[in-house]
Amino acid sequence: MRLSGSDFEIVSCDSVQVYRYLDIGSGKPSRDDLNRVRHHLVDVVNPDEIFTAGSFVESACTAVERIEERGMVPLFAGGTGMYVDSFFYGISDIPEIDRSIRKVLLQHLEEGAIGRLYDELYAVDPVFAASIHRNDRQRIVRGLEVYRGTGKPLSGFYCNKVKRVSEKTLFISIWRDRSELIERISARVDAMIAGGLVDEVDSIRKMGYSPNLKSMQSIGYKEINAYLDGNINLDEAVDALKLETSRYAKRQMTWFRRNADAVWYNASDFEGIYSKIRYWLESTQKKRCSNDKECQ
Repeated sequence: MRLSGSDFEIVSCDSVQVYRYLDIGSGKPSRDDLNRVRHHLVDVVNPDEIFTAGSFVESACTAVERIEERGMVPLFAGGTGMYVDSFFYGISDIPEIDRSIRKVLLQHLEEGAIGRLYDELYAVDPVFAASIHRNDRQRIVRGLEVYRGTGKPLSGFYCNKVKRVSEKTLFISIWRDRSELIERISARVDAMIAGGLVDEVDSIRKMGYSPNLKSMQSIGYKEINAYLDGNINLDEAVDALKLETSRYAKRQMTWFRRNADAVWYNASDFEGIYSKIRYWLESTQKKRCSNDKECQ
């Protein structure tokens, strides 16, 4: 069996690529790539709209149904671990939390206690805390309000509700040597700056989208917004972007290493990855045919 892009349709698992206009900073696929292979969950909401893990699961379910109706294979790709886990391993309903809890947490933030709050979150929910930045105000508050309101860590809700993982699911994770990864991150950031990231962020702001939006505070956009606001110079913004991207890559590895179902390959091992996918496709096809008279 030969593999080609015509076998698959991609379901993007990237929490920034879902936003329209946030192209360069999110590393969004080029127009040629989008035309060559059908992508889902790219450019689905405006920068000021809310898009959660629950939103992703709902949209991804619809995408998978349409992909399979066309006889294609859904290929989930991207680094937002919570999206991946929420779809394949389930997401539970979180009870309504007493608003007074959030109010107290926000007051602590205003008093400059973000470091202490992150440490508290790490103590009660190390899995979720390890997946976010220690300055991520929104997610720190969310993690703590859920724990204080329910006595259960937020990461505990992302399990066992509806599992879509099965023996037909193949997880492939890739890794690179740390030094190589840092070099690639640096080169990627330089390319984004050269490719017009500053102009992109400025253009989005001129559309009327606030730099304080969740989407505009994602990595790449937060640093350039700080530059455009005159808080740092461009060199400082670039250095901060490289550092934050490196830290995020480390958090991604921490998150995906928890997946006992994943098969790991070095990113340069194209033949190994190719062979694994080809074998998996052949195996799943045989299982399907064993119960399908049309295959016989």
